[in-house]
Amino acid sequence: MIHKVQKKKKDKGNKKNFIMPIYGSRDLEDPIPKYSMPEGSIDPRHAYALVKDELMLDGNSRLNLATFVTTWMEDEARQLMTETFDKNMIDKDEYPQTAELEERCVHILSELFNGPDENDTCGCSTTGSSEAAMLCGMALKWKWRDRMKAKGKPTDKPNMVISSSVQVCWEKFCRYWEVEPRLVPVSEGHYSMKTKDVLEACDENTIGVVAILGTTHTGEFEPVKEYNDALDKFNAETGYEIPLHVDAASGGFIAPFLTPDLEWDFRLKWVKSINVSGHKYGLVYPGVGWAIWRDSEELPEDLVFRVNYLGGEMPTFALNFSRPGNQIIAQYYNFIRLGKEGYTRILQSCMDTAEFLKEELEETGVFQSLIKQLHMPLITFRIRRDVDADFDVFRISEMLRHRGWLVPAYTMPENCEDDKVLRIVVKEGMSMDMAHLFMEDMRRILEYLQTDDHSAKKSNKNTLKQC
Repeated sequence: MIHKVQKKKKDKGNKKNFIMPIYGSRDLEDPIPKYSMPEGSIDPRHAYALVKDELMLDGNSRLNLATFVTTWMEDEARQLMTETFDKNMIDKDEYPQTAELEERCVHILSELFNGPDENDTCGCSTTGSSEAAMLCGMALKWKWRDRMKAKGKPTDKPNMVISSSVQVCWEKFCRYWEVEPRLVPVSEGHYSMKTKDVLEACDENTIGVVAILGTTHTGEFEPVKEYNDALDKFNAETGYEIPLHVDAASGGFIAPFLTPDLEWDFRLKWVKSINVSGHKYGLVYPGVGWAIWRDSEELPEDLVFRVNYLGGEMPTFALNFSRPGNQIIAQYYNFIRLGKEGYTRILQSCMDTAEFLKEELEETGVFQSLIKQLHMPLITFRIRRDVDADFDVFRISEMLRHRGWLVPAYTMPENCEDDKVLRIVVKEGMSMDMAHLFMEDMRRILEYLQTDDHSAKKSNKNTLKQC
């Protein structure tokens, strides 16, 4: 069948008579500056296409095994977040229900961490666990300063006892708030602080000891109860009141569900505050953390500001002021959607996948896990010392990236620098099927790196370098 096409009169003023494809449009023929603002505007579709195309060069977040941060949420949660991007959580007078959901989350977390008094919960949301750590650190310093002033002693030399494998946010805190960091070294095969070393680092100027529930490098839970019991005896003998803060950024949403009998939280006398990340195993997209205190007594009143220019008088304790409320809403969604059963099921699934990867990696005969028992869904592994390999973990990390897998390679902290490792963090969205696919790629890489063909290519490359 032949269609006769009737030519329409050109009407340059009527856009309905023109097809305007994004690519090949006049907008995109003209150069757009990258580092300065263009003089004119372009069509929103074209701007979207330009930015989206550049972002295609980013890694796939679902294959990012480096990050602790959540990379998958249910469609209903995504929808809620999309609908509430425009809510500024600091405007509690204008958005009272968002403020109410934040308060409910604080109560839920205080109960989860075995707070001693359900009628005296104290905490706040933050942009992440790093901000929460800063706020808890400030409270420790203020409380110490008040104790020293009451004794008529100087307050110019505060210190904090932390592990040398601590997350960098604590080093930032010490530098920004002029607190001496007393770094307790770790050692090969023992990647957490030894209790004896903790006590040796303490004195009357110690504002607190930071215990880590889920270390960045190996995922280990430090023995918080052991620290607590030792500090209890030490404080009784010296008259000091050195408290514990638990950095539970990663483990705070794991221990209550998978090891509920483990004592690490407010069940222990000297644990005064806890920071936890909602956007890690709290299962929320990036942008939310929580600072929780044992009770209101542990948060000095002069750290809290009260403002009234947003409608009503509102207390605030934060480093950031304006920020979206949608992450808080998503956190509350997860709490009521999943409940304790749901969190337990998801986190156990992550642990099962991590255990599978650990076993499979060790069965290659090339790798060895740094710790025998996983405390959380994180595997840190190195090339076995008895393997004569002409490749290293950095080469493996690079080759995994060619298949889209993002697996970091790094050296361990001071005293363990000889350990060069790879680390895999298993999160919701990393299914057992994906773990099988990962291991298939890993075996192919190892097979290639161990072939004579690869060794010959490397030898030729070295010869060329010499020439």
